[in-house]
Amino acid sequence: MFKKRMMLLLACMVTAGSLAACSNGGGDGKAGEPSGDKGTTAKDITKDPAEVVFYSNNGDPVESFDYRFGNSLRKKFPNWTIKYIQRAGTGTNLDELLANGTKFDIFFQSIGNFEAQAFPAGIQYDMTELIKSQKVDLSRLDQSVVDAVKQASGGKLYGLPIFTSNLVTYYNKTLFDKFGVPYIKDGITWTEMVETSKRLTRLESGMQYFGFTHSPAHTMRMNPLSIPNVDLASETPTINKDDRWKKYFQTYYLEPMRVPGYLDGMKKINKIPDINMFVKDQNVGMYGYLSSLIYVWEQELKSLNWDIVSFPTVDKGIGSQSYPSYFGMTNMVRNKEATMEVLKYMISDEFQSEMARKGIMPVLSSDAVKKELGKDSPYKDRNWNAVFYNKFAPIPAKAPYDAEMVNQYVTAGNNIALDKMDINTALRSADEAAVKKVQEYKSKNK
Repeated sequence: MFKKRMMLLLACMVTAGSLAACSNGGGDGKAGEPSGDKGTTAKDITKDPAEVVFYSNNGDPVESFDYRFGNSLRKKFPNWTIKYIQRAGTGTNLDELLANGTKFDIFFQSIGNFEAQAFPAGIQYDMTELIKSQKVDLSRLDQSVVDAVKQASGGKLYGLPIFTSNLVTYYNKTLFDKFGVPYIKDGITWTEMVETSKRLTRLESGMQYFGFTHSPAHTMRMNPLSIPNVDLASETPTINKDDRWKKYFQTYYLEPMRVPGYLDGMKKINKIPDINMFVKDQNVGMYGYLSSLIYVWEQELKSLNWDIVSFPTVDKGIGSQSYPSYFGMTNMVRNKEATMEVLKYMISDEFQSEMARKGIMPVLSSDAVKKELGKDSPYKDRNWNAVFYNKFAPIPAKAPYDAEMVNQYVTAGNNIALDKMDINTALRSADEAAVKKVQEYKSKNK
């Protein structure tokens, strides 16, 4: 039943690591200076005992880690101890672990959150030379997600993408049948979605139905317009400088949320219709969300007659950005070779195919691996082709404080959607709040 406890926020989508140490001694923990021996790698290091410890600070439970990663890694490396530290209350936050001297070898988080957590803590380690020496072939991966982590670290490789997600459109077939609306299909455009939303948005028998909604935080992080949240040259927010933001809010908030009856219904609940209204209350027809929901809420989705199609496009054929999770060796690592061997296996065809069959979106370019997506899922009869139907939108450059920018920009979107502010006022307000967050970050990390 662990899936009921899995966290949905994306920045969602990642699991955690564990305590303890590897087998090769201690270290001083300085950034870029991992401890451990510097001898040559044995011909088959997997025969010798080793310990590899994972940590992520989004609170995903142990069962989730084991289901997605741990069990497979232990099977592959039976002589090694694979551990995981779950962030679960006092003493397990990143700063607390570091203060207590707890060491872990691999840190992982979703894009944006990885940089925001690892860089200020100074735990990152450039794996470039190890990747070369252990002949890790990065050309097999989707290059957009590899390039994104390099961009955020000045060309260094602080993390490897292991899995990803993107935005798709979930739809409630029962509501479509109820109101005599044809099912939507892959390739749906934004205009077509808005027209469909008009037919589904209505007040009937005391129940308010909403045609379309989305997760503001994830749509913001993965925006199909590829707008950067920060101007890296000036280290300033873009929210009130880049005119594309006006198009973004007009498109993703006002157009679907101003169809007849929608705003009045939304004001009664004082929020943008959310995931619970789609899955549990079942009064939302279409929901734009992460493709990972299918395995994260496997049990909850059983009560819904649903399927998926590609995310509606503004520019034909271009969907959302990819939302990868990066797994990076830390500067506390005590067995670099074993840790890199684990990471190398995690991007192998074997491991990636196994993940894909569970419904977890792989990061390899291989069509053969992509075709495995969802084959072992309880929902293997659903339209998995939707996940890879559109091309990924380019991932823009990100700052270490990118996650904070998203929070402020989402607030602007909520104010616009609920008609609490016009677009210009909302952008100015978000810009002021975001500037303060940048200043706070820079003062803490001088």
